[in-house]
Amino acid sequence: TSQNKMVKQKRNHIPLAAMERLLKTAGAARVSYSGKKALAEAAEKNALELAKKAVKLAKHGHRKTVKAADIELAYEDSKVK
Repeated sequence: TSQNKMVKQKRNHIPLAAMERLLKTAGAARVSYSGKKALAEAAEKNALELAKKAVKLAKHGHRKTVKAADIELAYEDSKVK
């Protein structure tokens, strides 16, 4: 039935409450839902790219485990470009 069909929605992995705290820490007096959502989407895109680079580094080191050093190296590499 149509009631059982679920609409696939893009889910943020980063909580919107965390985005609000970040924006308020940055000096925002108030934060709209769309502002929190936009920051979450941007942060998730950046985090996903960083995670992909870190996974590649771990695989290059013949490891299944991503370590802090992989994240740090991936981050430093992304800052240079």
